[in-house]
Amino acid sequence: METLLQQIINGLVLGSMYALVALGYTMVYGIIGLINFAHGDVLMIGALTSWTIIAGMRESMLGVPGWLILLMATIIAMVVCAALNFTIEKLAYRPLRNSPRLAPLITAIGMSILLQTIAMIIWKPNPKPYPSMLSSEPIEIGGAVISLTQIVILATTVIVLALLMWMVNRTNLGRAMRATAENPRVAALMGIKPDVVISATFIIGAMLAAIAGVMWASNYGTVQHAMGFMPGLKAFVAAVMGGIGNLGGAVLGGLLLGLIEALGAGYLGKLTGGFLGSQYTDIFAFIVLALVLTLRPSGLLGERVADRA
Repeated sequence: METLLQQIINGLVLGSMYALVALGYTMVYGIIGLINFAHGDVLMIGALTSWTIIAGMRESMLGVPGWLILLMATIIAMVVCAALNFTIEKLAYRPLRNSPRLAPLITAIGMSILLQTIAMIIWKPNPKPYPSMLSSEPIEIGGAVISLTQIVILATTVIVLALLMWMVNRTNLGRAMRATAENPRVAALMGIKPDVVISATFIIGAMLAAIAGVMWASNYGTVQHAMGFMPGLKAFVAAVMGGIGNLGGAVLGGLLLGLIEALGAGYLGKLTGGFLGSQYTDIFAFIVLALVLTLRPSGLLGERVADRA
């Protein structure tokens, strides 16, 4: 029972980070039908940017609480990632918006490689330890252990997701996003500027990815130039699993994928006598993807597809 509770906690923490990244995928896809495969590398840029900011602040701002430094680094990382994604959308994706779908897809893959190369040049290829800015003393809950960092990850994810849902459903920008997703031409006739809405969507997605990047680095304690590839790929699986284009589906898919990986990793080693362990956790994401695409291609909640005029 203690093992089950521990793996559920681990799965929720992991799934929370997948959900934040998956929301970026599904928001962009819902509006312009693009799978932005460079999104995971935006997460990586956010993590490395926060690492640089934390290193500088710890030296120049002695006596400042660790949580405040982490918060400031996260905000700066969000601004950097927002500017980066805005530039990517304007220079790389916007000129290809009316092209065949294969063109922006190949461009997204190329942009992913470009971001990894730039990060490798700026920050060097060697992995770097990410400093622990919060208390590392474990907290025991019913026999399971959770850290303050993991509690902050769960709380931050809930707050961010609530704010995002409020923004999409209750604000003018959210209504403009939904209108553009349904029919950009009709939305333009109603005074909405589709280019502005699409740029805003990329910016919001980048900010979510930056938060997820800081969370990922804080939880696992290391950063490097290739760290965004696997989280980005698994977040895409989570978005497809929940129903790409559906915000609730992205959250559900992320949490379920995190739980499946954690429970699979926790019990696979026991069932196989240690022969198969946590190093095989990546296989679960792709088994889930194959099953979802085979049994329910539209995802668990299905994509919200509006009737085109």
